[in-house]
Amino acid sequence: MSAPGYTVVDYIIDQPEPTANVLGFLHDLITSHFNVTTTMKYQIPFYVGNHWICYLNPIKKGGVELAFVRGNELSNSQGILKSKGRKMVRGIEVYNVEDFPTEAIIEVFQEAIILDQNVPYKGPGKSK
Repeated sequence: MSAPGYTVVDYIIDQPEPTANVLGFLHDLITSHFNVTTTMKYQIPFYVGNHWICYLNPIKKGGVELAFVRGNELSNSQGILKSKGRKMVRGIEVYNVEDFPTEAIIEVFQEAIILDQNVPYKGPGKSK
């Protein structure tokens, strides 16, 4: 459900377990480490700097995909992001917080923030 004033936190609370736990963990990790704005778009949480940086997308098996909108432009030196056949977006599926690669995700997010702040977003289908 999404209505005016419906926040990311409202969304997280409305999700079943274990999805709500994973969403809450990722939301807290992102908002405690980075100066981003949260918003609901397409009925899922987005995290925004100058442009969309990433979003949290629940997946059917009870997990959450942390997806980076400009993932194709990230180095992925940690080797954790998967394209799943998408041209731009890259993400990592998270099913529980116990074995979550926190430090690797913080590194990826830092790179995504730098990209967002320093390289103009041209959008899909536009030449670089």
